[in-house]
Amino acid sequence: METSQMLLLLCVWALSSLALQSEEVIKQCPDRILGTERRQTCPKKCQQDSDCGSKRQCLCDGPCGLSCVAPGRTCPWPLPGGQHFDVALLSPFPSFSALVEVRCHPGYTMANGMDAVFRRCQGDRQWSDEDPECTVANAETEPESKPSCPLPDHELLLVDGSVAVGSTIQYQCAPGSVLVGNSENVCHKDQTWRYPHPICQRVFCPPPQEVNNGYLVAVQKSKYSIGDAIYYLCKKTFHLDGPNQATCQIDGTWSTVPFCRARCPIPAQRSKVIVGGVKSWPYDLTDRLVTHGENVTFFCKHPQKHCSFTATETCFDGLLPAPSCYLEPTWLQYTLYPHRLVSEIHPCDPDELDTTSEGTSLTLTF
Repeated sequence: METSQMLLLLCVWALSSLALQSEEVIKQCPDRILGTERRQTCPKKCQQDSDCGSKRQCLCDGPCGLSCVAPGRTCPWPLPGGQHFDVALLSPFPSFSALVEVRCHPGYTMANGMDAVFRRCQGDRQWSDEDPECTVANAETEPESKPSCPLPDHELLLVDGSVAVGSTIQYQCAPGSVLVGNSENVCHKDQTWRYPHPICQRVFCPPPQEVNNGYLVAVQKSKYSIGDAIYYLCKKTFHLDGPNQATCQIDGTWSTVPFCRARCPIPAQRSKVIVGGVKSWPYDLTDRLVTHGENVTFFCKHPQKHCSFTATETCFDGLLPAPSCYLEPTWLQYTLYPHRLVSEIHPCDPDELDTTSEGTSLTLTF
């Protein structure tokens, strides 16, 4: 007798546990729409995300209950307006669980007597139920289902348009991918598509190029995704010409890659020059070098008068030519007559710089 009582208690406990589990499932997956959804097939059942693949989650899919769905995938939108009714999207995007309102025009009603219904974007990427029939109030009509073609199951492919028989849809790809195949398709009467569905192929950038006399700061990969950024640094004494960052663009190419430019030696030893607005001897400048892009002003002697004028050159990647008018003083001139060096004599008056005897124009560039 004691054994029978024990078995009875165990059965009662098991039934209580099952009831509690069922109640918990119902709490996790309440009805989304009041009993109006009808489904022919349902996705894989689940209890938690780990029951699904890497791109799917365990979510409530209306009457299907907790199911493995891809929440980012969308239903066809916009839906074409039907006869005597309008369709409005009530959610920010036409993705899983989004709602649309179908409302009859004034003076029209549906077979159930209502003038508006809601449809939900289901896990199979179809809107729940069929397009309603709105007829003149009190008219008796039977709703007629409209056959449609199945949507492609591709996470990057976006579909725009109706999937009803005879309708045309357009395809687009999510950012970072390109469309391979037809951009439009038509649903045939036998509920098949005219063309195979296209695919969205992800776009990647190849490994970035190195720069001479510089360093590439990046995670080493065989391919880089759209938006990935890399950085460049130049070796000591080299000047970065361009942005220090390059980004992988949507066409699979890198944005502007910089250069590391060399400094330039000043082609003058025994004459002062002007660098950064300061008149100095070349040996007073660091290593007698100027950075890429820096201007150096030289002193030139008037070919006929005892006066000087200036000419400016720019350092470009290690090359700084002396202006054609510049003559390097001799060692004797520099040593015995430093006050007569061209950089030390008085500048020419503007009217003395109009032309030379050879017809070459001279310009004062102070």
